[in-house]
Amino acid sequence: MRKNNQYFARKIHRFLGVFIGIQFLLWTISGLYFSWTNIDEIHGDQFHETHMMHQSVSDLVNPATLDSTLEISTMELRFVIHQPYYWVNEKQLFNAKTGALHGEISETEAKEIAQIYIKGDFGIRKAEYLTETGSHHEYRGRPLPAWAIHFEHPENLTAYIDAKSGNFERVRHRSWRWFDFLWMFHTMDYAGRDNFNNLLLRVFSLAGLAAVGSGFTLFFMTRKKRKVLVK
Repeated sequence: MRKNNQYFARKIHRFLGVFIGIQFLLWTISGLYFSWTNIDEIHGDQFHETHMMHQSVSDLVNPATLDSTLEISTMELRFVIHQPYYWVNEKQLFNAKTGALHGEISETEAKEIAQIYIKGDFGIRKAEYLTETGSHHEYRGRPLPAWAIHFEHPENLTAYIDAKSGNFERVRHRSWRWFDFLWMFHTMDYAGRDNFNNLLLRVFSLAGLAAVGSGFTLFFMTRKKRKVLVK
């Protein structure tokens, strides 16, 4: 009976080892990368301009005079290229000094915004207008449409600007992309990368516990018992 139990325990342990071994290796590699990297640098904080000073504003128009048909539910005063604007109802941009409605951010404006927020004097390789992004895109889940401003930089630096509000949204670079790629293997969310509660991860986590449990079982089953000598 003991041999039969050991046989089945070994079979289960070997099967689970093959089944989850590769994923365990991916978890380990990605975990090592995460633990050896600075999360602030992954976010690209080293590329952000930290000493942007806006001039004090005065003589702003009364928001009530912007548009007689406009019902304001939310409003934010923000600066776009160092000029004050009202961002109304999270969809319309008005010049806070003239009251004029500003259309979408142009390519020229997007480039200027990106250069204001990115530290260093880097040339711009190209500008890309985004109307949609896939579940694996590095700008996924952010406001659209948007401008992607690609800089001439060894890290393949890209800044993303909201085309409606003029807001600087994100900066992405090579180290972040490696982090994001390994994060997909760590979460096992191969559809969108960010879901930590997916079924596949739960199954492999339980299988990992079963593999450890079978290993402990084999250890105690195969442990040699000391013979007690009776005098």
